[in-house]
Amino acid sequence: MARRTTQPPPPDDFEEHILDIDVGDEMRSSFLEYAYSVIYSRALPDARDGLKPVQRRILYTMNEMGLRPDRGHVKSARVVGEVMGRLHPHGDSAIYDAMVRMAQPWSMRVPFIDGHGNFGSPDDSPAAMRYTEARMAPAALAMVTSIDEDTVDFKPNYDSRETEPTVLPAALPNLIVNGTTGIAVGMATNIAPHNLIEVVQALRHLITHPKATVDDLMRFVPGPDLPTGGKIVGLEGIRDAYETGRGTFKMRATARIENVTPRKKGIVVTELPYGVGTEKIIERIKILVQSKKLQGISDIKDLTDREKGLNLVIEVKNGINPDALLAQLYRHTPLEDSFGINTVALVDGQPRTLGLKELLEVFLGHRFDVVRRRTVFRRGKAVDRLHLVDGLLIAILDIDEVIQVIRGSDNAVAAKERLIEIFELSEIQADYILDMPLRRLTKFSRLELEKEQEELRRTIEELDAILADEKLLRKVVSDELAEVAKTYGTPRRTVLLESSGVATKAAEVPLEVADDPCLVYLSSTGLLARTNGADTPGTGGGRAKHDVIISAVRSTARGDIGVITSLGRVVRLGVLELPTLPPTANDPHLSGGLPLSEFVALEAGERVLGLTGLSSDGPGLALGTRDGIVKRVNPDVPNRDDWEVISLKDGDEVVGAVELTSEDVELCFITSDGQLLHFAADLVRPQGRGGGGVAGIRITDGERAAWFGVISGDSVVVTASGSSTALPGTENGAVKVTPFGEYPAKGRGTGGVRCHRFLKGEDALVFAWAGPEPARAAAASGAAIDLPEANGRRDGSGIPAAQPIAACAGPVAARFAPAPPVEG
Repeated sequence: MARRTTQPPPPDDFEEHILDIDVGDEMRSSFLEYAYSVIYSRALPDARDGLKPVQRRILYTMNEMGLRPDRGHVKSARVVGEVMGRLHPHGDSAIYDAMVRMAQPWSMRVPFIDGHGNFGSPDDSPAAMRYTEARMAPAALAMVTSIDEDTVDFKPNYDSRETEPTVLPAALPNLIVNGTTGIAVGMATNIAPHNLIEVVQALRHLITHPKATVDDLMRFVPGPDLPTGGKIVGLEGIRDAYETGRGTFKMRATARIENVTPRKKGIVVTELPYGVGTEKIIERIKILVQSKKLQGISDIKDLTDREKGLNLVIEVKNGINPDALLAQLYRHTPLEDSFGINTVALVDGQPRTLGLKELLEVFLGHRFDVVRRRTVFRRGKAVDRLHLVDGLLIAILDIDEVIQVIRGSDNAVAAKERLIEIFELSEIQADYILDMPLRRLTKFSRLELEKEQEELRRTIEELDAILADEKLLRKVVSDELAEVAKTYGTPRRTVLLESSGVATKAAEVPLEVADDPCLVYLSSTGLLARTNGADTPGTGGGRAKHDVIISAVRSTARGDIGVITSLGRVVRLGVLELPTLPPTANDPHLSGGLPLSEFVALEAGERVLGLTGLSSDGPGLALGTRDGIVKRVNPDVPNRDDWEVISLKDGDEVVGAVELTSEDVELCFITSDGQLLHFAADLVRPQGRGGGGVAGIRITDGERAAWFGVISGDSVVVTASGSSTALPGTENGAVKVTPFGEYPAKGRGTGGVRCHRFLKGEDALVFAWAGPEPARAAAASGAAIDLPEANGRRDGSGIPAAQPIAACAGPVAARFAPAPPVEG
């Protein structure tokens, strides 16, 4: 059953008092009070120290707690509790958030809090204040220095039990150096960080040249210097902000294009725009890729760590131009963002929009006042001390009489009165003499006091000079600013760019790589690369300081080529996967190439012999084997990644393979016992891929075919003799270069003619090659080897070589016969 209660009746003498208030007036009044509170007590910084009230209270409290850089860290909760209990009666989360921001190097250009623990990241919030610790950073000392020397005014706290500073002395120009952001009622502020050294230079220039213009100051402060680095594109908005207090500029991430894997290029981002985190970038890219508004990205990885810093890797698909993709990323993602400057701060208690010069002038006015008040305070202290020292010196000079006066007095009051009367002392001096310990009554103490007296008089003179001379006061401020810049300044991090011409130029490049003609090169040390166009091959076979180009084929940027191996396989390889070389057609070299092993998986003992274009037209391939078999393969290209082009017998292998340009060429064998045979290519009937070939050269027992290739035009034969028992690549050998015309043609399947005469200790060829002149040789390391003149006799002997020859090649041509096989 519900119980019913009634209110007691009002007393007889109770008079009801009801006020009729207009709702509009009440709302207006309450709103104005709320707006006033937000503007002056929360959101807007003071233009003098650049701090909001909560930030100022945090630094003041930590200084009062003795949490200096040379002390240990304390729990953040302890600091927050002290600030909230004494000065800031608001939520602890607001205090902790402000404290965290002052500890984040990506939020503030010069942090004021030295945080220990998880203080968050641009994407993540910090740990709770019970888990983190903090103390003042070194730069925070510049904000509170000389606060106990009557340099700033104090006001009662919220309950009038304590006092707090209305502003900090701020020897560091915090507002323009660290910037700030805040949203009040009806107004907001957003100030970009700047470089401390540049700002101090502008301040010192303004001290000596008070009528300096914005252009004069911009010679020292050309633009913001963001904590996260990056680039600022376009300086027009910055100039507007410096003149009027409002302006906009674009921030751009710092990115470079590099090979993230041997086959893929990537965009590596190392610096982001101010206020942008990696998670925001990744999320935006994922949305654009899923909606198919952004193409060409295969993967994105965040490899950021504490040692290497920011490292965001965006992998680019093969066939996509990374420069054009980067331009799209700048347009559609926060890799390029805008910053709107709105310099609103409190000046004399009123919100004002300030330009660069006004900001600097307000700070300088504050510093002049601080230094003047500090000078007055220090002078007063020095005068007081000098007064005491003068009294002590009087007492020490007549110490016996002083003691007699004290001993003859009835009490301390009488002693003081007699001292004042006899020695003409003040009450303060008399009290100090009465309190003086006996250990001061020594000759040494007198010397110390006289020295101190002189120093105090000199100090008072210097302080009086500062107070009397405005120029000297300004010089003191200038010198102190220079010391602050020297102590806490760091180099500029943000690069300033006049315009976005680079991005515009990149945006004009097509996103996908065009299927333009190009050349693919293979070097003797196994490096692969392609040109950036169909450069006409020159006459060079490789630079003198690099290995020679042993194979070159024509292709297109989005086409395929074949890699021929010693097991008679052709492996398909996409040209887009190869690194691009700069145009060096007259003398190509592959210092920027990548090893074959990055593209082709070889079996044990398998070697790469050369390259071939995968075309279904033309004469096809010509191959020669170790056992002297020759085969011409029909131009048949199956739709597979690899296939066999010859059926080899057990123990046999391919020693040379080349793509024929026509049938009007000579096929050539050179054997290990110094025999050379060449015959017309049309003497060999083309076969299918499964054929085993026909007899090419007759080889005696125990010997082998050392080289096979194609000869056309003016050519030379390079041979090197040595011992068959030596390990391959260890014997220098005796080298001979002979014009190819010295060797007559013989029929296919014969033994050929002698091409090298062995001397004592020589029984085999350790190297053989034939091709167009001039020939160039290289060692296994790629170093160039000088060859003798091409005037050797057909059956003559060689001359000792400087080092073992690993490869030889003639001029680069469109269809180049491969040299000796390259280890994969």
